[in-house]
Amino acid sequence: MATSSLRRGGALAALALVLSFGLAACGDDDSTDTSGTSSTTEPEPTKTASMDAGADTFGDGCKLIPADGKGSFNGMATDPVATAASNNPLLKTLVAAVTQAGLVDTLNSADALTVFAPTDDAFAKIPKATLDKVLADKATLTKILTHHVVAGKLSPDQLAGQHKTLAGDTVTVAGSGMSYTVQGAKVLCGNIPTANATVYVVDTVLMPAS
Repeated sequence: MATSSLRRGGALAALALVLSFGLAACGDDDSTDTSGTSSTTEPEPTKTASMDAGADTFGDGCKLIPADGKGSFNGMATDPVATAASNNPLLKTLVAAVTQAGLVDTLNSADALTVFAPTDDAFAKIPKATLDKVLADKATLTKILTHHVVAGKLSPDQLAGQHKTLAGDTVTVAGSGMSYTVQGAKVLCGNIPTANATVYVVDTVLMPAS
């Protein structure tokens, strides 16, 4: 009887020890799971930040940019500049002119550009007969369009001053903070990112000196 009691007592002690280790192991698993969950959620802030392409834009005209879709700030940020402009409802005439001049591939394949992009309303300021004549003259059209493009991505704090254009001439930007003009044309919405360019939407078509 005594031996039997000792055996039962020893078995119960062993079982208690096993259960103790089992519970400790469960506690370790929970800790690992919590750590794993934490590590998988860490990239989320980066993802959210990358989707806020309009965070550093400025100007009253920015409210005219679509809130979502390919023509939105987030949508344009993922496409090269000519493609991005083609998805923006404010820039249809500009895109038609760029296509007419055969500059789509040139702009899309460039490493880094700054583009002063006239709105449809800017082109509407030009008499129709004059605009039609320019659109039909590829050499003149190309010179006008490349006058709107500068090599390199200019941030707002680099914007003021004279900049050499792809037309080979210069364009002058005046202003500071969140208020700029380009050859007298007002920047309506500035610092718009695309995959290979920074865009400043302007309210007037910029004309070369000659």
